[in-house]
Order: sequence, then C-alpha cells, then structure tokens
Amino acid sequence: MGALQPGLNAPDFTLHSTPDQTVSLHEFRGQRVILAFYPADWSPVCGDQMSLYQMVLPEFRRLKAELLGISVDGAWCHVAFALDRKLTYPLLSDFEPKGAVARDYGVYLSHYGTTARSLFVLDEAGVIRWSYVSPVGVNPGADGILEALESLERDAGRHARARAS
Repeated sequence: MGALQPGLNAPDFTLHSTPDQTVSLHEFRGQRVILAFYPADWSPVCGDQMSLYQMVLPEFRRLKAELLGISVDGAWCHVAFALDRKLTYPLLSDFEPKGAVARDYGVYLSHYGTTARSLFVLDEAGVIRWSYVSPVGVNPGADGILEALESLERDAGRHARARAS
C-alpha cells in the first residue's frame, strides 16, 4: 500500500498522550498539523529527531502548525522519554491495537513491529499536503516539513489576496 499521499483526507484518530489523557486529530481542525511517526522512544536516531523538532517547534508554530509525535510505544514510555528529552509537544501512543493508526496511514512495518520513520503535513481542513518516508536509520530533519508549511503559507497568502481583489 505505502504511505498515504498528498491530496487525501488524513484519517482521524484518538490516541493516548498520557495514561489518562487522549488527543484526537479532529481537535486540530482549523490548524495545520505535522504528524511525525517514529519507530521507538529511546533509540538514538529517534531521540535526535524528536529533540530537533523541539528546537524547531517555535518555527513550526510561527507557520501555524502543531506537532504530534506518534510511535507504538506505550504512554508511560512516552512520558518518561518526553521528560528526559524535555519535549513539550504531545507524543501519542499507537500501542493498542498496536500500530492501528500507522496502518491507516500506510506506515506500519509489521516485520519490525514499529512504524516507519514518516512525516505528514496536514492543512487546516485535515488534507495531507506533504508526506515523506525516511529510511529507518536516517533522521529526516525538518527541512521538508518547513518547506511544506511555507508552501501552505504562500498558498494562503495568494488566496487572501485573490479574495481581497
């Protein structure tokens, strides 16, 4: 199947952000959203990737986007990982049924039991505008995300100018 492609509606989901709290994608309707699927907390590449996104978070927010990290780790594991890495954005647990959301997005790796290292940028209507799957051992960085968000920002500016004229 492969990762969902731009132009498709992003499947809605509700996942645990802590053992007793959930986050639903539809709560972000009207905002741009970055979904960062990653294989596992505590792995070196994932730790570097999630820490990089914490550093870039102010730029994501300047471009009107919220960031959600998603892996198959449990909520308690996410809490410990976020505290250790000083992450302030939600890490969502696609734990039970394992990888169900990753499967919906076409990025579950059943032979590893983890998600592919993959990124999706959604517009305000919940439509996928950019997606990327990175090799599992490679940190994809933030450049592609920023380019996708800047493109959305340019499009929004063009639409606003067209409406004003």
